[in-house]
Amino acid sequence: MARFARATASPSPSPSPATALLTGERLVVLLFAARVALAAPPTLAAPLAVLAAAALAVELAADGSAPDPASPLRRFRTRPGASSGIFLGAATLPSVMLSRLIQQSRLLSADPNGPEEFQYLEMQYWAASISCLSVLAFFLWHLRQSSNNGISKYLKCGSLLVALYPMTYILSFLLMKTDGGLMVVTNVVYMLCHGVAAVILIKHILEKFPSCSSFGEALLVSIGLVLYFGDMLAHTLSKMDFPMSSKAFIHTPGTRSDTTTIIQGILLGLFLLPLLYKSSLQFWDYCRREVKQRTQAAEEHMRKRISSTVFYISLLVVLMFLVPSWTHLVQGLKVHPFVWIINYMFTDSHERLALCAYWICVICVSVRRFYSISKESKTERILLRKYYHLVAVLIFSPAVIFQPAFLDLAFGAAFAAFLTLEMIRIWEIYPLGRAVHQFMNAFTDHRDSDILIVSHFSLLLGCALPKWMSSGLNDRPLAPFAGILSLGIGDTMASMIGYKYGVLRWSKTGKKTIEGTAAGITSVLAACSILVSLLASSGYILSQNWLSLLIAVTLSGLLEAYTAQLDNAFIPLVFYSLLCL
Repeated sequence: MARFARATASPSPSPSPATALLTGERLVVLLFAARVALAAPPTLAAPLAVLAAAALAVELAADGSAPDPASPLRRFRTRPGASSGIFLGAATLPSVMLSRLIQQSRLLSADPNGPEEFQYLEMQYWAASISCLSVLAFFLWHLRQSSNNGISKYLKCGSLLVALYPMTYILSFLLMKTDGGLMVVTNVVYMLCHGVAAVILIKHILEKFPSCSSFGEALLVSIGLVLYFGDMLAHTLSKMDFPMSSKAFIHTPGTRSDTTTIIQGILLGLFLLPLLYKSSLQFWDYCRREVKQRTQAAEEHMRKRISSTVFYISLLVVLMFLVPSWTHLVQGLKVHPFVWIINYMFTDSHERLALCAYWICVICVSVRRFYSISKESKTERILLRKYYHLVAVLIFSPAVIFQPAFLDLAFGAAFAAFLTLEMIRIWEIYPLGRAVHQFMNAFTDHRDSDILIVSHFSLLLGCALPKWMSSGLNDRPLAPFAGILSLGIGDTMASMIGYKYGVLRWSKTGKKTIEGTAAGITSVLAACSILVSLLASSGYILSQNWLSLLIAVTLSGLLEAYTAQLDNAFIPLVFYSLLCL
């Protein structure tokens, strides 16, 4: 705890972003967005260009107002030592969705469901873009309350670009074929709901979890959650018997796998668990108001036991009743998801059981070894954390090649377990809360806080998201490996080589070195060469352009060198997006 307090009290110095129009991070993000936009048709590239320019203007305005004690954005306490990251946060998910659209357009002739998938992906691209635009408008509204006149030119530019974006949206719809006026109206309402939800969610994240994230990180999380739950809502409504629902509402593709539905159902239940838990506790407190109070110590002890019991009951209700009800509605599953998972593991393939045994052995050995090393405090924390990145390579790489569908399910199960353990840790649920906190605290760094420990989430999701998004037909076989390559190999080698041998630094105040970045880029290219050979021998039809791969590896390596954001969250998405082109 003291370590976190010291980090909060005296954040590491960083250069003022307002001193330069284009810092290293901004230049890399600009090149990334330009690379994606140049590969897209003009009707989709122009909105991304306008959105990126608006995000850059808002970031310049926000960073310029940061030294002002009266700045309205100072009411939101962001992670110490990090820049605002608004440009990177706003450009990432729309670029990812646009890259997926470009990839899907190449597969239209080979996939019988291609047009339906393309239409839905296009809707998600617009939903991501409008959600980001709404958050930028939210930041602009707060910045306009500032008395600092030095940032007025960026405010004017940002406001103009935000106002210009709806025109590009309308123009794109006019140039594209639509399914009729009613469908357009429902799509627009659907997009606006995404925007409103994104603003509400990012405000909640910044207020309820102070010092846990930068603006860009909070923007990425809020847009990602809104898209994910928007996808759940669209598929749920498409299965319900509303008048004209199949014609007037959102066209959802009918190619979802049982695995995807089960993962979404479990995560939906776990995200609703806090609401059920808190509501149950409030109801219990209301019922006990008239009961005679015990001593303070006895009352506190009793409350912890009761809250723990309520938590476990709420968890049981969610997993046993809510999750199977939703999966039955959306996918028509006749059995409980847990029964389906067990049947899936034991049916048709001994590889899955062998893979589970391999995972258990690697995890047990690595956790036991690294935990004992962390208690000795002789190894630098950054190197210890990078060892876990290497463990991720050992765990996930074989499964991506031999059991990709099973790996999707395993990623979902691991993320569900992490969510549950984090709730137990935060709420100090008896009897595991304290033990989980002590164990997790051994692997934290300056990016974690007393409230949330996000490092393990970001590493898992950084490896999982490219794999989840690559399900189905995929003409870029390296894309599912984007997280494993960029984090498990590139980021790890850059940190280790830079720490041990780095001399030339990218900036006077930063710690990243040119030697480390070169080692990271070289190691990823070498790993890609090996993977291409393995995939070719496994029967994959390869179509990866090596010049495009070089650009993708270089840009993601430079982003790791320059960004002050949570690299585990951004680098895999940027790398995946570039690999899809």
